[in-house]
Amino acid sequence: MLRIAVQSKGRLYNDTMNLLDEADIKVSSSKRTLLVQSSNFPLEVLYLRDDDIPQSVASGVADIGIVGENEFAEKDEPADILMRLGFSKCRLSLAIPKSEGYDGPGWFNGKKIATSYPVILRKYLDANNISAEIHVITGSVEISPGIGLADGIFDIVSSGSTLVSNNLKEVEVVMKSEAVLIARKQLDAEKRSTLDKMLFRIKAVRNAEDKKYVRMNAPKANLSKIIDVLPGLKSPTVIPLADSEWCSVHTVLDEKRFWEIIGKLKDMGAQGILVTPIEKMIL
Repeated sequence: MLRIAVQSKGRLYNDTMNLLDEADIKVSSSKRTLLVQSSNFPLEVLYLRDDDIPQSVASGVADIGIVGENEFAEKDEPADILMRLGFSKCRLSLAIPKSEGYDGPGWFNGKKIATSYPVILRKYLDANNISAEIHVITGSVEISPGIGLADGIFDIVSSGSTLVSNNLKEVEVVMKSEAVLIARKQLDAEKRSTLDKMLFRIKAVRNAEDKKYVRMNAPKANLSKIIDVLPGLKSPTVIPLADSEWCSVHTVLDEKRFWEIIGKLKDMGAQGILVTPIEKMIL
């Protein structure tokens, strides 16, 4: 039985449960139970605080875990990142009062910086030859400059609204973070086999993200031009229709370029364009 450590609450918990569900790994969402077994996959879920996950995986209490890359880097535990999962994205940034002028990282020389991430911050300061005092604080880091506790802060930034409400401005992005799947250094053959099956499912889910399956009727006279603008996985599927002058073209489009490409297809005479979402995609 493979054991995965996941955050017990918050946005990362919700995103992780959604990923497992999309991979058809059924797990009870009860938060009253510390350890829950999947009903249809050889996996048990251990619910923990996010900052306890790296150590739990490194020590073998759990075999794998899903945690924010920022927490993994801060704890600096001996475990491996297997996959970046693309959700729960944020950044770790330095911020200072809006009223302060800023001329580069050297501004922090001789200053006091409040943070909950002293390990990551110390590495950044050392790499940039900055001599600053680190004041470790848990929770409400953003209020530190306003009450005279620090000159600046180093903290998680998502939308930036918290900084704005505390009259702070972001001046340096030190690290970009997202959810990562980590694993302990050694797994036995049985657990490795289960992990490989789980990774296969997760990859199929991730491959389908922001992808659309598109079908259209296209005039054969413009078929070569239409194929040229379609970024299919290998090449689009072309199926003859009853009308010998037309064919049906099937392909997969990235949502980021969807409207741009659809507009070109319309100009080339494509009709009856049908767009459907993709749940899984195995490459």
